[in-house]
Amino acid sequence: MSPAESAQHVPVLRERVLELLAPAVSAAGAVCVDATVGLGGHAEALLAAHSALRLIGLDRDRQALRHSAERLAGFGARVQLVHAVYDELPEVLARLEVTAVDGALFDLGVSSMQLDAAERGFSYARPAPLDMRMDTDTELTAAAVVNTYPVPELTRILREYGEERFAGRIARAIAARRIEAPFTSTDELADLVRDAIPAATRAPGTGHPARRTFQALRIEVNAELAAVAGAVPAALDALRVGGRIVVLAYHSLEDRLVKDAFDERAVDLTPPGLPVALEAAGPQLRVLTRGVERAGEAEVEANPRARSARLRAAERIRPAGPVPARPAGRRANTGGRGNSSGSSASSPGNAHRGTSAPRSRGRA
Repeated sequence: MSPAESAQHVPVLRERVLELLAPAVSAAGAVCVDATVGLGGHAEALLAAHSALRLIGLDRDRQALRHSAERLAGFGARVQLVHAVYDELPEVLARLEVTAVDGALFDLGVSSMQLDAAERGFSYARPAPLDMRMDTDTELTAAAVVNTYPVPELTRILREYGEERFAGRIARAIAARRIEAPFTSTDELADLVRDAIPAATRAPGTGHPARRTFQALRIEVNAELAAVAGAVPAALDALRVGGRIVVLAYHSLEDRLVKDAFDERAVDLTPPGLPVALEAAGPQLRVLTRGVERAGEAEVEANPRARSARLRAAERIRPAGPVPARPAGRRANTGGRGNSSGSSASSPGNAHRGTSAPRSRGRA
């Protein structure tokens, strides 16, 4: 994807993201973290809408950072881009000497750029090396997973990460095929998965039979669920009172992690039996969305990737503190739709690497 193409690409649910974050990031000196800056679409819209906003953008994909650096160059020192996985957020903020943020945004999953770049191996729609790394500095590839993992582990990954009902059948077919020759390309794997799934179960309109397998492998290669499980709570803890977080998830596994993180902090922890609620035990968050919000028909027609997007948002209403187990019967503090309205940093071209441990994880 060229810089011109990336600049023209419209990010998913852009207007709703702006609407939800506006009350938190409109003040002078506000700081917002775009934890998955990708091609810089959401970041550009936020910076254009709020002239005093400072934005810190993270991404593990160096190619995405190069695109976003060009797209956001006109905002100068208001932007700091960092090469890091989003679960490194606490270390990134500490290094930048940022003690709290006013807004946080996550646009999870694989980006349009990554899907469109055939050589990255994320898509089953065209032949490409079996790679799927969001950060090409890491070692684990999809080829290594399918060629070396034992059948029980492959089965578990396909079942848990891809929610694939034929996980065992597919894993055994992979093991039998790799004895003859290792898998090297996406089309080889996609063809095998298609043949391994009974034809009678392939309902029209459900997509390619390999879709779930490719999702599972991508999650495994990039440790996506582990990163989400660490990053969203860390972002919530970094929000100052009045700060807001918006998360776009694209499948039920990551959305469940987001929901659980919100619910844990949106509950009244006053012990049962007390006549009044304890202020110190009150909810830390107010959930701004009732369930998940979805893109409308017009947006989905213009951008098919928006079809699977699930948006959740929350606002910090009390300082962060320990998150104990929720007492039985306690309800999360959930509301309806949120309010509608709502310093020195390096230039976008100076992208720095976060301090991650080696791991075998992108946006418009």
